[in-house]
Amino acid sequence: MDIAKLSMAMSSAKTNDAFGVAMLAKSLDQAETTGSQVVGMMDAAAMELSVNPHIGGNFDMTV
Repeated sequence: MDIAKLSMAMSSAKTNDAFGVAMLAKSLDQAETTGSQVVGMMDAAAMELSVNPHIGGNFDMTV
């Protein structure tokens, strides 16, 4: 194998690896943000139940 081709292949692999790591880091940041938003919504729902414990406890439906 030619040294130039090997060098180009290794450089391409290194670039692809760096891109993959950057995309995984971005996905992790997004997941952390989404998780913190879900926790915030759960805290808001718990606050509503503590203020109005009878609202939303029963669901009456007729068909």
